[in-house]
Amino acid sequence: MAELSILIPTYNDDCVSLVTGLQQQAESLHIDYEVLVTDDGSTDVAVKISNRAINQLPHCRFVERPENVGRAAIRNFLASQARYAWLLFIDGDMVLTHPDYLRQYLNVMLTPSLRLTVAYGGLSIAPLQPGNLRSMYEHAAAPEHTLERRQQFPYHDFHTANFLIPRQLMLQHPFDERFRHYGYEDVLFGKQLRQHAIPIHHMDNPLSFERFEPNEAFVSKTEEGLRTLFLFRHELQGYSRMLDMPRYLHAPLRLWHRMFKNSERRNLCSPRPSLLLFKLYKAGYFLSL
Repeated sequence: MAELSILIPTYNDDCVSLVTGLQQQAESLHIDYEVLVTDDGSTDVAVKISNRAINQLPHCRFVERPENVGRAAIRNFLASQARYAWLLFIDGDMVLTHPDYLRQYLNVMLTPSLRLTVAYGGLSIAPLQPGNLRSMYEHAAAPEHTLERRQQFPYHDFHTANFLIPRQLMLQHPFDERFRHYGYEDVLFGKQLRQHAIPIHHMDNPLSFERFEPNEAFVSKTEEGLRTLFLFRHELQGYSRMLDMPRYLHAPLRLWHRMFKNSERRNLCSPRPSLLLFKLYKAGYFLSL
């Protein structure tokens, strides 16, 4: 019989609806399963109280940790606590939209040729929210993350929000816990999979991304991710377009950022942000680190 541990790290996200849907799908498959949700030091008390309802669902458990340990360490912790042979990692802000979502992953688990393979299902994006920078950005980037595109560059387009991995592989190749802040722990994980010749099986089995933070919060999160990229720039070479930027652009972009960073940031945090300015701001911010 197939065995599945569904592992959900969360930070200030209400996961009750997501877990309820997953639990119902898992029950219909008649497999051994568990759903383990771990709160990584959330600051929103109301969300933590709401998530405690997860403990009332069969085969589901909600664990609260007092301190934020970061995106890599919390996933390694979940893997260490899992009981079963396959691990399905899902981010706490994802939305379940397909009734056969778990069944598609069950097919992978039951296919002998995929026994030592990582499966990534992809993401779908909620309808565009005009004026929301995150929504605008995700919609603009969506053509780069189609199944066909992911299959062309399997190790360069891997994200932690929705992937299946054998537990033995996860324990042998954990996430790098130096990544304590936002961004790029999944990119390095994809690189490590390639270095160890572990195949990534890309699928059309998405979860939906529907929670877009306010513009100022997204800009701050982007800045944090760029600082992470700068810190690990040598290890991530070849896995980020930012690092592949032609050198002749460095000086003019740094100058542009020095002159216009404040006005750019005001635009990005406004109700009418510009994606072009967002690209310029990111490049200038990174090159100024």
